[in-house]
Amino acid sequence: MSIQLRKSDSGIYRQTLRIQQHTIFADVAQDLGGDNSAPDPHDYYDAALAACKAITVMMYAKRKQLPLDYIDIDITRDSSQEAQGTYVLKVQLKLLGNLTDEQKAQLAAVADKCPIHRLMTAVKTEVQTSFS
Repeated sequence: MSIQLRKSDSGIYRQTLRIQQHTIFADVAQDLGGDNSAPDPHDYYDAALAACKAITVMMYAKRKQLPLDYIDIDITRDSSQEAQGTYVLKVQLKLLGNLTDEQKAQLAAVADKCPIHRLMTAVKTEVQTSFS
């Protein structure tokens, strides 16, 4: 799997990303000189966590035949200490369905085991940049 990025024809910093058959865009806020025409890279990072948690919980509930109708997730970012090495994402799960408190706790624990959560918290990521 690879991701291709190219500067968009519009906007100062707007980027076009191609991921398989999907096209998405990235930009930065106006206070950073961008046009705020698309989510910024931090938004995609945070959104990856939300999507992964939701999909993981839904798959688990389906496999275990738990009565989860759907899940809503709100993520709040605190990047005020990012330069010092701490990036805080507060995740609020809303589990809807005829679930017991025990089932909700079980699903919350599963959410914390999603692959992106583990990637963000327990894996050493190496980025190898080259140029041509």
